[in-house]
Amino acid sequence: MKVGVVAANGRAGRRIVKRCVEEGFDVTAIVRHENQTAAQNVLLKDLFDLTTDDVKDFDVIVDAFGVWDADAVGLHVSSMQHLISILQKTDIRLIAVGGAGSLIADPEMNMQLVDTKDFPEEARPVAKAMSVAFDNLRISKDLRWTYVSPAVNFKPTDESQGHYVIVTGDNLSFDKNGKSEISYADYARALVDEIKNDKHENQRISVRW
Repeated sequence: MKVGVVAANGRAGRRIVKRCVEEGFDVTAIVRHENQTAAQNVLLKDLFDLTTDDVKDFDVIVDAFGVWDADAVGLHVSSMQHLISILQKTDIRLIAVGGAGSLIADPEMNMQLVDTKDFPEEARPVAKAMSVAFDNLRISKDLRWTYVSPAVNFKPTDESQGHYVIVTGDNLSFDKNGKSEISYADYARALVDEIKNDKHENQRISVRW
């Protein structure tokens, strides 16, 4: 399995690369600057400069791109659109590191988590942008994709409980204690298992403990 990880130097990207390598995949870090991951190969190129020819030999592209600055969050939309454009009409799977903000928190009102009153105001711009990016992915044609949303509390740690729960669809889910949590390490485990097992093509899934 040949896997390219876009924005591999990020917090999610590094852990996804590490897990892919542990699974024995042939992994390429696609980064703008020096590789800081465990990947065996490196492609030094900006995401927006990638072409279909650059990625033609991969089985899977993982999109781990992310920005938080309010004036840059629109890049979530344009970066997703660029990846869609270069991967359409190929057999390459796009696995996107998604957000939790677009999950439905109130099914009766069809309200996304980002629109609830308790959602952190400082996180709202990026969550809104990621929601638009996901909408564009969902309506794309001639593309094999899976969108992987984390739990509400996405813990930037290597803490591992050694298990996870996959929920298919758009509804937010909670454990028996009413919590929605996952660490970066166990999220990476779930995402890489999806690469390996290919069970949710053209679907959104979410991951929690």
